[in-house]
Amino acid sequence: MVNLDLQRINLYSPYTVTTSVDGQRFMFVTDFGVSYSVSFLPDDILLDNDAYQFVLAITNNKKSPRDPKLREAVLAIVYAFFDNSSNTLLYLCETADEKQSMRNRLFEFWFNSSPRKSEFFFVSADVKDADGILNYAAIILRLDNPKLENIVSKFTETAKILSTKP
Repeated sequence: MVNLDLQRINLYSPYTVTTSVDGQRFMFVTDFGVSYSVSFLPDDILLDNDAYQFVLAITNNKKSPRDPKLREAVLAIVYAFFDNSSNTLLYLCETADEKQSMRNRLFEFWFNSSPRKSEFFFVSADVKDADGILNYAAIILRLDNPKLENIVSKFTETAKILSTKP
């Protein structure tokens, strides 16, 4: 479980962020009535105790319009996640609705246009699965992460293996 400073998050988020009863998710509602949940699930792909899969989900099935505050709220949570310098964030884009390419571009734009991007190492990979569906994955680490080289190497190797047809 990831413990984040909720007070700090709310200092930077334009939306009030709360936690779920179990403390596993960070939640907020936009001006448009769209409910979001952000969670960090322990990851076993990189085999590292400080690696977490990032999950951003709409929880009330409302369509989300363009909302610049959404980016600020999500980044406030992500930056709080990186208060621990050894954390690694892994994101995989959902493929069920075939909008994974758009999600990938949006998240990369959000992160790469943030004022703190120079503090982080960001690497992404495109991987076709056995059905030929293109999947997008990325890792983000702080530049002062003590395991930076090892984690990047593992991610790159894993992406390469997954891209190779059996």
